[in-house]
Amino acid sequence: MHKKFHLNMRKNFTVQAECLSEISNTAGPVEAREELLDECESIWKQMEECQSKLMLLGTETLLPPDAKLSLLMLQWKALTVDFRRWQARNPEVISTNPDVLLELGKEELQKVKNDLEMVLSTVQLKNEQLEEDLKREQQWYEEQKQTLETLNKMEDEANTEVEHPSTKSLKTRELNELKNKVLKLKTYKEELLSALGEFLDEHFPPPEEGENIKEKNSLAEPVVELITLQEILEMLMNTLLTTPHEPYITINESFWPPYIELLLRYGMALRHPEDPNRMRLQAYHK
Repeated sequence: MHKKFHLNMRKNFTVQAECLSEISNTAGPVEAREELLDECESIWKQMEECQSKLMLLGTETLLPPDAKLSLLMLQWKALTVDFRRWQARNPEVISTNPDVLLELGKEELQKVKNDLEMVLSTVQLKNEQLEEDLKREQQWYEEQKQTLETLNKMEDEANTEVEHPSTKSLKTRELNELKNKVLKLKTYKEELLSALGEFLDEHFPPPEEGENIKEKNSLAEPVVELITLQEILEMLMNTLLTTPHEPYITINESFWPPYIELLLRYGMALRHPEDPNRMRLQAYHK
């Protein structure tokens, strides 16, 4: 047992000395390595002297067999405890050289840094997972909230139907609302046409009677009445709305040429690309 413990202790010191010698070779001068090896050798010599003294003390006193056996058992237990304690313990660095201590400190700091980086990455990954879980929970909450609101709305409508049995059904109400919208649109259309007529009567009065065009072949035939600008615009709008696939109207003698030139010049109307006697309203609604 003494021999085995002796060999293990020498092995631990040798490994420690080699590790520190490598550090000192890479980072410090040669003197640091030699100093560290001298310290290890000195400590090892002290341990050998202590071990030899213990061996001499064990052989000097002659004890009875039972007492000697008990003493040996106690020594064996004590050495076993020491052996386990030394095996579980990392060898301490015994050096006063600043270069060696600096490198050992750098190594320990690097280990701590690596451990902290690993912990940081683990925490960040955990935070990302928690954020994803939170988003899913919030989405589920919104869906449940919308479902609950829809159910409450349906329940309120059902209660209203039960409380007021004379109320019309949903389709009837929608039809009435659509009819009201159509009436409002018709009224709005009439108001727009009326406002347009007033504007055109004020700024674009009808052509005078002297400007009406007579037939060239016979003087007995009645003159051709020129239509107003409002009538031309109404014809263009009605044709565009009723037949959008064929929105052109034919220009005849009742169209006063200055009105036609006015509509074309200001981009309110467009001529047919193949027939100059036809024109259409500019599609402002597209």
